[in-house]
Amino acid sequence: MILWLIFLVREQVGWKVPTAFTYTSTRMMLAAISSLLFSISLGPWFIRKLQEFNIGQAIRSEECPPLEQLHGKKRNTPTMGGGLIIAAMIFSLLLWTDLHQIFTWILLVTTIFLGLLGGWDDILKVKYRNSKGLSAKKKLLGQLVLSSCLTCYLFIPAVQHSISDSMKIVAPQVRDGSTILSVADYAARIYLPFFKEPILTLSSAALILGGLFSFLVIAGSSNAVNLTDGLDGLATGCLIMVAACLATIAFLSNNVDIAAYLNILYISGSGEIAVYLSAFIGACLGFLWYNAPPAQLFMGDIGSLTLGGIVGISALLLKRELLLVIIGGVFVAEALSVILQVASYKLRNKKRLFLCAPLHHHFELMGCPETKVVVRFWIAALLLAILGMISIKFQ
Repeated sequence: MILWLIFLVREQVGWKVPTAFTYTSTRMMLAAISSLLFSISLGPWFIRKLQEFNIGQAIRSEECPPLEQLHGKKRNTPTMGGGLIIAAMIFSLLLWTDLHQIFTWILLVTTIFLGLLGGWDDILKVKYRNSKGLSAKKKLLGQLVLSSCLTCYLFIPAVQHSISDSMKIVAPQVRDGSTILSVADYAARIYLPFFKEPILTLSSAALILGGLFSFLVIAGSSNAVNLTDGLDGLATGCLIMVAACLATIAFLSNNVDIAAYLNILYISGSGEIAVYLSAFIGACLGFLWYNAPPAQLFMGDIGSLTLGGIVGISALLLKRELLLVIIGGVFVAEALSVILQVASYKLRNKKRLFLCAPLHHHFELMGCPETKVVVRFWIAALLLAILGMISIKFQ
C-alpha cells in the first residue's frame, strides 16, 4: 500500500518522495518495526480479550504425568496468541509489500489459510476441554490442499497466466546465471546445500512429484514447529533465527548481480518474501515480549501451524527446501524425537527412548530448568542458521 501511495503522490501530485522508501532493504526494516510495535501495543488488549472469553491453555499430561507437576501452574494461561502474530504480519504486509507481486499473494493466502486451520484446532480444544482438537488427518488434509494449490500455480502455465491476467499479478522472472528459466523449470529444481547445481530436476511427472514434495515440506515444517511449541519462548526464538536466514537469502536472490556472484538463482520479486519474513520476525519479537518466561500468552496451534507453514512455503519459493533441514535443525530434532518415541513404544514392547517427547520435555525431566533448555535450544538454532548462511557462500 505504501508503494502504491508513493507512486500515486509522485505521478498525480508531483511531490518528491525519497526513493529509499521503495528499496527492499528499507521496507524490510520498516516491516519489522511496524509488526513489532503493532504486536507490543495491542498485546495487553488482546490478552484481556482472551481472558474475558476464557480462552486458556489446557495442560494435557496423560502420556507423561510428570509434566503436570512441571507445567500445572501454566493452566488457563491465555492461548491463541498466534492470532496477534498473524494480525501484525498482515498489517505489515499490507503496508510495505508490493501487492502486484505473486509472492505477496502466496504468502498472504498461506497465512490466512493455515491461520484458519490452526484456529479451528484451538477452538475445538478450548470449547471441548477433553478434546485433542482437529485430528491429524484433517490437519494433513488442509496442508495437502494448500500444497496442491501452490503446485498447480508453479507447474501449470495456464494457471499462471490466468492469475496474472485476472489479478494483474507479476510472475517471477528466474535466472540461473545468464539462463532464463520458466516458472515450471524453476519449481522443478531441487538444490542441496553447499552445491551450486540442482541435484534433481523433476521429470514430466513433475506435477505429482512436485505436489508430493511441496506437501512434505509444508506439512513437515508446520507440524515440526507445532511440536516444538511446548516451552515459553522456545518455538518463537528458533523461528526468528530461521526466518532471518531465509529473509537474507530472499534479499540476496532479488539482486541479479549478487545472485550471480553467489551462484544462486536470481528470483525477481523475492524481495517481497524478505519483507514479509522481516514482518514475521518483528511480530515474533513482539509476541516474545509477552511469551517470555513466565508467559502471559501462548501461541497456540493458530500460531505454530501458521508460522511453520510460512517458513516451509518461503523455503519452497526460494528453492532452499533442503537447506531448511539444516537451519531448522531444532524443529527436525523435535519431530524426530516424537517419531522415534512412538516407534520405540510400538516396536519394543512399550519401551521408550526418551523420558518424554518432544525432546525439550526429555531435558526438563532430566532436571534441566525450563529457561536453560530454551536458551540452549536458541543457541543451537543460531549456530544452525549461521551454518546455513555459510552454505550459500561455499557452494
